[in-house]
Amino acid sequence: MKSTALSVNLNKVATVRNTRHLGIPSLTRAATLCLQAGAHGITVHPRPDERHIRGSDVTELAHLLQAWPDREYNIEGNPLHNLMDVVGKLVAQKLPVHQVTFVPDGEGQFTSDHGWSFPDDAARLKPLIDQAHAWGLRVSLFMDAEPAAMAAAKAVGADRIELYTEPYAAAWGTPGLAAQLARFAHAAQAALDVGLDVNAGHDLNRDNLTAFLNQVPGVREVSIGHALIADALELGYDATIRDYLRCIHQAERLEMVG
Repeated sequence: MKSTALSVNLNKVATVRNTRHLGIPSLTRAATLCLQAGAHGITVHPRPDERHIRGSDVTELAHLLQAWPDREYNIEGNPLHNLMDVVGKLVAQKLPVHQVTFVPDGEGQFTSDHGWSFPDDAARLKPLIDQAHAWGLRVSLFMDAEPAAMAAAKAVGADRIELYTEPYAAAWGTPGLAAQLARFAHAAQAALDVGLDVNAGHDLNRDNLTAFLNQVPGVREVSIGHALIADALELGYDATIRDYLRCIHQAERLEMVG
């Protein structure tokens, strides 16, 4: 059984910082505190309008992660917009980046709300995935929980898929929860069956994370931002990271017992 990694998305920290011109809260300080508390990686989603993460943030965090060689840097975004330029600059400087997550969001979109569509997006994605591989990077595709789409994601060259988990989170505490868990479990298993690794993210939190990981097989990484940063405002980074890790470990213990 492979443990699930926790990658902290720092977009919301940047959103708060950008409301003033004082440079606080500091992204590098937030990342350091999360890594010191045990987070396995850092995620950022730089959008073209830089409404939260800026290009300078991406570079500064990459320099920071040089001091944490056992942790991962995941940069997500739309490869048809600014993502490839942002990542290419890090690669050219030989700065650490481990995974790129391709997300099909629009330039003005409030937040990511759907995955890639196959076969419609295959021709556009293939050369971009090939470029990322040429840079030595792992490629994850942001995907809806559709089992039939996983073979196509593998065929286009993806290494992983990231399940878009908002429908599961929205069903939390409702009669539809069991159906959503079954849907995500089937999608994850379909991905595993064709040789893809599985990530997950969007609206996962301390309430719903353990149940998701307990029922959905093979999740290698969860990327969590909004809920985690909201929790950190009340609990602090250290206690928050430790509690999310507790949720992950609880799911692993349940799996071993089961």
